[in-house]
Amino acid sequence: MKEIFDRRSIRKYKPGEISVEKLRFLVKAGMYAPSAGNEQPWDFIIINERGILDKIPEFHPHAQMLKQAPAAILVCADITREKHKDMWIQDCSAATENILIEITAQGLGGVWLGVYPREERIKGLKELLAIPAHVIPFSLIAVGFPAERKLAADRFNPQRLHLNKW
Repeated sequence: MKEIFDRRSIRKYKPGEISVEKLRFLVKAGMYAPSAGNEQPWDFIIINERGILDKIPEFHPHAQMLKQAPAAILVCADITREKHKDMWIQDCSAATENILIEITAQGLGGVWLGVYPREERIKGLKELLAIPAHVIPFSLIAVGFPAERKLAADRFNPQRLHLNKW
């Protein structure tokens, strides 16, 4: 539970390279997420090439931190694997959250950058990364060594908890 409670959106990064092996391990955490009908509709793209990271903020207005981050992970959905219509959105959300929790567990920092359903972001990533038509970019996770520390916040709100009925 510690990583869940400590996870924060980190947007400032120190210099340093993250090994492909460590990035693959983060993706592995994503692949252990639950999915509807166990369809596992996801594919992941590890991005650690500076030229690519620097181009993303040109079409994603909230991705400026990628100019500092040494890497990012793009979570995508292959809709040809869809067994249960539109459940890939929840499946890819669960995979994204698993990656964010493991980023925290590894002592790294990360932030979830929304892609889907913003057409300009989807189009930009598809063109930049040569993503096939049947694959939908869902979320982009910046990954790096945190240059900021954010304290865990108590987010439990008992007024939002209902027992048996509203």
